[in-house]
Amino acid sequence: MLFDLPDHDTLYRALLERDPAYDGHVFVGVTSTGVFCRLTCPARKPKLENTRFFDSVASCFEAGFRPCLRCRPLDPVGQREPMVSALLRRLEEEPERIWSEDDLVRLGYDPSTVRRAFKRHLGLTFLDMARLRRAGRGMDRLAAGASVIDAQQSAGYDSGSGFREAIVKLIGDSPAELRGRELLKADWIETPIGSMLAVADTHALHLLEFFDRAALPTELKRLREASRSTITFGRTPVIDRIEAELRDYFAGTRLAFEIPLALHGSVFTKAVWDELIAIPPGTTRSYSDVAAAAGRHTAVRAVARANGANQIAIVIPCHRVIGADGSLTGYGGGLWRKDWLLRHERKVAAT
Repeated sequence: MLFDLPDHDTLYRALLERDPAYDGHVFVGVTSTGVFCRLTCPARKPKLENTRFFDSVASCFEAGFRPCLRCRPLDPVGQREPMVSALLRRLEEEPERIWSEDDLVRLGYDPSTVRRAFKRHLGLTFLDMARLRRAGRGMDRLAAGASVIDAQQSAGYDSGSGFREAIVKLIGDSPAELRGRELLKADWIETPIGSMLAVADTHALHLLEFFDRAALPTELKRLREASRSTITFGRTPVIDRIEAELRDYFAGTRLAFEIPLALHGSVFTKAVWDELIAIPPGTTRSYSDVAAAAGRHTAVRAVARANGANQIAIVIPCHRVIGADGSLTGYGGGLWRKDWLLRHERKVAAT
């Protein structure tokens, strides 16, 4: 963070009021669309639970968001620096291109000058931005229902492993000194409703998320920081075990999970997750129900944020929380998955 942001509710009010005081200093990422905007954006305002706030353009890109085409949050930078503006236009015109320093030289630019200009104005290099945009393009295709291979090709990746590893690379470089520490391992699990990424050590599951969730890169970065470790591709017995338990879950022979969990969150957040696990399969609870069960009757919004911060999908069943009126509300994996999971659990629980 460049500075400590005001609380979420304050920033959301500023977004609703299109407060110009934050323009250029705070940006909003909209999880339901995958774009980031200025707080003064004239577009229809998202729901509170679909917003995340950032203090820099770089943070927005690292979280997997792309710039809004309506409020164009990158335009002020381009107006100050013509070279940056020209290269940003190139990115918009050729989103699938795999850029290199040689490409910049052919266009008449000095790579080191480009690198310094982008770092100074946007907080990340041109090549990093191009890589993030390509990965984001692939994630958009997945969110639209494309197959992994179609999303991979759309993003300009020659190999499936390279495309998938691009998601993990968004968390940043591995720490230089990790000698003596146990690294976290990540691997893919295929399910009837899409690919999932599982991250675990030899003792517990740390993360289980749908591959096309826009916030996945940020979740991986947060996990690395919380565990003071790094993430590499590979298998552990824990990943084998959750894959087997998920196979039983989707086959309808299991609704309760026994996998040991490593939870990274505040005391209150963990209390909310405990209440989620306590919701019987085949049933649902409202946010106010969960707040009351956690002993915080008035903390409905805090419960909603804790619900959204869950990094172990399905096992910690945040999909069982719905609106007070019975409607399906925001779900990081997509409302269609939330509906599928609830229908599946009701059907299995009734047998």
